[in-house]
Amino acid sequence: MRHARRRVVKRVARLVAVGGVLCGGLMVTQAAMATEPADTPPVTQSSTFAAAGTGVGLVSELGTSRTAGTWLAKDGRPVVAVTDEKAAAEVKQAGARPKMVEYSAKDLRSATAALRSAPRVSGTSWAIDPASNEVVVRADSTVSKSDWSKLTDLAEGIGGSVRMERTEGTYTMRLNGAQPIFGTGGRCSIGFNVTNGENDFMLTAGHCGPGGSVWFADNQGQREIGRTITSDFPGADYSLVQYLQDQPSNKTNVVEVGDDEGVQITSVGEATVGQRVFRSGSTSGLADGEVTGLDATVNYPEGTVTGLIETTVCAEPGDSGGPLFSEGVALGVTSGGNGDCEQGGTTFFQPLTKALDALNVRLAGLPEAAGTPTAGADDPSDQGAAAPGAAEPGAVQPVENDGAGSTLLERLADPRNVGPGLLVVAGSLVALAATRFIRTENDRNAYRRQYSQSWG
Repeated sequence: MRHARRRVVKRVARLVAVGGVLCGGLMVTQAAMATEPADTPPVTQSSTFAAAGTGVGLVSELGTSRTAGTWLAKDGRPVVAVTDEKAAAEVKQAGARPKMVEYSAKDLRSATAALRSAPRVSGTSWAIDPASNEVVVRADSTVSKSDWSKLTDLAEGIGGSVRMERTEGTYTMRLNGAQPIFGTGGRCSIGFNVTNGENDFMLTAGHCGPGGSVWFADNQGQREIGRTITSDFPGADYSLVQYLQDQPSNKTNVVEVGDDEGVQITSVGEATVGQRVFRSGSTSGLADGEVTGLDATVNYPEGTVTGLIETTVCAEPGDSGGPLFSEGVALGVTSGGNGDCEQGGTTFFQPLTKALDALNVRLAGLPEAAGTPTAGADDPSDQGAAAPGAAEPGAVQPVENDGAGSTLLERLADPRNVGPGLLVVAGSLVALAATRFIRTENDRNAYRRQYSQSWG
């Protein structure tokens, strides 16, 4: 009976020791995993994008005959241009601010259609400015007096919805990121990494090169990184370059902003007039400005591009294809413009959503469900909590870090994370060794007792 009790006690001791090892190991694992950040942070809807979503939703609901666009006021609240009092009441009830205007969106689009149907004049652009309720036509320094006179006559024939402006400099494509890529046609910047689920690509501007263009990571043409498989220019301005080698850097959703830092992209969205936005490029680095127009048309010397985002962000040659974003939301890729980053100027961007849809790809490093955060606001009363001018690029991090955080070895070496679990493991191992030693000694003594009579 006494031997049976001893066996039971020894078995219980061994079970407790082994259980301690397992429990401590689980504590270590949980501590290590708890400190590992997610690859992509959850998409959060900022007040800027929430307010923009409300304005876009009201314009869609009320229609192009009763509204004339939407924008963000300086205080961050959405403003909707309306053409009748009933529409104004509905806008106010939804938590936005109405503004009575003379021309509807249908009128303004009719004006842009008339401009588009006229003989093409290189060096001109136009975009709808919902805040002024006008189509603003701009002509750069290359437009002759004769062509300017013809455009002015055309605008007067359309009516008061068109405003003519002269602009300094010339409209050029920013050929020559945010990382640089080099091809036979010049230098461009990588916009975003994208994927179709099987292969990895970089998205850049269409004017950077036609299908079949070869791209290098160096200007000596020694490190080939990819080839353009499809390109749309003029008309639109985007192209898809397939990487030649599968590398972790092809899958990151971080865009460089200079000084070995990058911004993590969390979703794709639509730009809104009045919104503060940021552009990164391999020539001029990070720059910011404001969205001034949508659905813009630019008559470059090389061809006409429509449906662009018009901004006050500066850009320079070599910035073409670089990313446009705000608060971690990807918005577009750099097309062209005028001016530079010393004097300022106007820069146009290809909307990202249109390019992704046309190419049937999505941003790399994001779940397939990551969509636009501008579908609408959760609570209209919260809109305007932050002015659009206060928006930031997004979460900044070192570009060497792919977003996976510290290594498992670093986390295990941190006593604050796994110290308690390691103590449990150590104590359990000591207990296990002790029970093993006790069992061995007991077995040895029993053996001696059993055979002591035969010893000489």
